[in-house]
Amino acid sequence: MANSTVSSSRISKETLDRMTPEDVQALAERLETDSYASPFEGLQDWHLLRAIAMQRSELAQPYVHLLDNEEFDEA
Repeated sequence: MANSTVSSSRISKETLDRMTPEDVQALAERLETDSYASPFEGLQDWHLLRAIAMQRSELAQPYVHLLDNEEFDEA
């Protein structure tokens, strides 16, 4: 599954089941470097990592820092 992207807004269970530790590492590296052609590509990867964290937490554990959201005050 390496170098594959998720093109739909819904991430299938099959996609998550096929993810390997190497796939998740590559995903995390893309998120860390943040060198996407558009913000939507980065958001797509972020949603994929979030789905992995929810369904296969053992794969995402080393990269949860990429999902942390800092609280902020909009006022």
